[in-house]
Amino acid sequence: MEHEVAWKKYDEVDLEALEGLASNYIDFISENKTERRCAATAIRMAEKAGYVSLADAVREGRALSAGDKVWAHSHGKALILVQLGSNPLSEGMNILGAHIDSPRLDLKQNPLYESNGFALLDTHYYGGIKNYQWVTLPLAMHGVIAKKNGTVVDINVGDDEGDPVFCVSDLLIHLASQQMDKKGNKIVEGEDLDILIGNRPIFLNGEDADGEGAGSEGAESKDAAKEPVKAFALKLLADKYGIEEADFLSAEIEMVPAGRARELGFDRSMVIGYGQDDRVCAYTSLIAQLEAPADLAKTAVTVLVDKEEIGSVGATGMASNFFENTIAEIMELAGEGGMLPLRRALSASSMLSSDVSAGFDPAYASVFEPKNAAFLGRGLVFNKYTGARGKSGSNDASAEYVARVRRVMDDAGVSFQTAELGKVDAGGGGTIAYLPAKYGMDVIDSGVAVLSMHAPWEVTSKADIYEAYKGYLAFLKNA
Repeated sequence: MEHEVAWKKYDEVDLEALEGLASNYIDFISENKTERRCAATAIRMAEKAGYVSLADAVREGRALSAGDKVWAHSHGKALILVQLGSNPLSEGMNILGAHIDSPRLDLKQNPLYESNGFALLDTHYYGGIKNYQWVTLPLAMHGVIAKKNGTVVDINVGDDEGDPVFCVSDLLIHLASQQMDKKGNKIVEGEDLDILIGNRPIFLNGEDADGEGAGSEGAESKDAAKEPVKAFALKLLADKYGIEEADFLSAEIEMVPAGRARELGFDRSMVIGYGQDDRVCAYTSLIAQLEAPADLAKTAVTVLVDKEEIGSVGATGMASNFFENTIAEIMELAGEGGMLPLRRALSASSMLSSDVSAGFDPAYASVFEPKNAAFLGRGLVFNKYTGARGKSGSNDASAEYVARVRRVMDDAGVSFQTAELGKVDAGGGGTIAYLPAKYGMDVIDSGVAVLSMHAPWEVTSKADIYEAYKGYLAFLKNA
């Protein structure tokens, strides 16, 4: 069963809507490269659409009823949006779930050092990456530094016009004969992904750091004399952000590819950008949630979580109680409080685990099974199961639920396809789907096909982005 290219069915109205969505999406992923920024921007968008803080509603004891819209976040890195429908919550919800974290390089807690006239930052990679893809790439620095006095400093260097950028250096080809003989996972090792941030030594009062009249006394002057390039980097950080080296201990700094996402191809049919796994699904889910009609029967929920790339762990991952606790609070305010109604609501719910799928790449056709592969431009992708080899670690959606989802998509005119993640023995991967499935709810993976997944720059089709948005909206309305 070959699915037609979605582009064939579009008229001028569709194309205008598609291009508008793609343009806004490019802005979103260009301006929100960390989970904190994604969550903060999504909250602003939600409040503009009439959503209010659940924490405020709880504090005020405000009753919730059909049509009300609330948001809740966990540590600023995970977010839930809920629009109450006319049906009791105990009869189930329609849920979209995506993740807003992406592979990257995180700074270690004690990252800054000097070596042979360079100032560098030590990193620990986050999520599954090919280390060699991250060398000689312009990188931006995003994140926060929390100081002991309680203030939190926002860090954003490398993406604004005129900003400097950073990079991991690589070995010149002329001296790389031994390096080129190594396996791919050893060409650049994790401990070698250090960020080059400076080469200029500090000068104090016109003198070199070890000269007389250096302008500082004691240990600080000795440190500057010993490591003048590091000292200059610290001075710049102190001048710009008011921070000292010890503040790195309580920081969350992410190194990500610098630069905006762009249109790809002469025909501008694709998007190339960082973090499309899984912000392409997060963004389209978010827009579908915000544009849901006011007269929903079932309650609509969008969950945007953190830590999927490292197992959905921690207080902001899908494995936490954040989702369950938030729904419990909402049910209490809606007059349906209690453990049994909560369990009934979760069990009766339906969910699309909105995560990307591996797009068929003709350059690497040998790892795909074409009859069951996702192709760019053919619409929203459904994965009945993911996992590795013998479906290990997957959620396997029931046949009855797959049929119901097919009906919803066909009735809404949504182009969709089904796929697996490559050949059976080629590898595999997982999503958050198995976690909400533990409540007994129906869950299936759905998302956008991506080329070069987990690379610093990933590729998607505008048509698939548009069909994902249409499919998610249809699901919230009619599942």
